[in-house]
Amino acid sequence: MKKNKLISILIPLYNEEESIKILYSEIIDNLKDYNFEIIFINDGSFDNSLNIIKSLIGKNNVHVIDLYKNYGKSAALSEGFKYSNGDYIVTLDADLQDNPLEIPKLLNTLIDSDFDIISGWKKDRKDPISKRLPSKIFNMITRLFSGIKIHDFNCGLKAYRSKVIKSL
Repeated sequence: MKKNKLISILIPLYNEEESIKILYSEIIDNLKDYNFEIIFINDGSFDNSLNIIKSLIGKNNVHVIDLYKNYGKSAALSEGFKYSNGDYIVTLDADLQDNPLEIPKLLNTLIDSDFDIISGWKKDRKDPISKRLPSKIFNMITRLFSGIKIHDFNCGLKAYRSKVIKSL
């Protein structure tokens, strides 16, 4: 699977100039054996994020979608899904809370299963309690009403079969 299928890595971001180069390096280090494209979706950043991404274009199949204002993560991902060419799509946040080391594990689990989506879990969150507590409540209520047993619905690290995403 590693070289014969294309993986699209989608990274929505908003003012993440501090983390882009680190994240890029971690992705490159952890996906050496894979055929992949990296698609950064700049969601209206007003810092130096766009210029940093532009400096990476031309290296390892890097692309950028530049939204002229902040539309939010869902809209940014929607644009990334439309643009992606991969057989599999991986999403992760640009804030370094999603570990690129987990990408091969998610992909292998997805490929070896009948699932269409595999979700990560921010088990050791670095967010303040003001973000963690509402997230725990949201996850509990969503599990209760949806019947879907996922630990962390808000985790940005997910792997999808492209055919499922493209059919939405």
